[in-house]
Amino acid sequence: MRFSAFCYIGAMRAAKSLALIVVVTLFVALPSPAQTTDSASQSRILAMENAWAQAEEHGDFKALQTLLDDSLVYIRYDGSVWTKSQYLASLKDTTSQEEQGVNESMNARVFGDAAVVTGIYRVKGTEKGKPYQRRERFADTWISRNGVWVCVTSQVTLINH
Repeated sequence: MRFSAFCYIGAMRAAKSLALIVVVTLFVALPSPAQTTDSASQSRILAMENAWAQAEEHGDFKALQTLLDDSLVYIRYDGSVWTKSQYLASLKDTTSQEEQGVNESMNARVFGDAAVVTGIYRVKGTEKGKPYQRRERFADTWISRNGVWVCVTSQVTLINH
């Protein structure tokens, strides 16, 4: 009788251990709600990065007003620092025109209500009447304010061909 009771207790402990292992494995393997939310935010922010490139190319200032925070700090490839107003004014300059802009190799990392996007921006156009074609590495910082993502900083570095 004692032997069967010990066997039963041992079997119960083994079953509980196995159940715990299965639960822990499922918990680790399945995405948490935060991971799912981060994934949705990453997708949304990457889409907004592409919308930014399209808005620049087509001179859609209304879209840019929505995507860029009023406190935007924009660090250009030449090291100059612009405000949102200066950045938008540069896009209205008739001696400078972007013909094509394409994002490549973008990666978004979400940290709660903040995100950092890195990537490459391939751009072609004219600046001060002179044609240019360049590749720029960028790092953009986005924040979520009341569920709305806006870019607060953008830093661009020229990539030598």
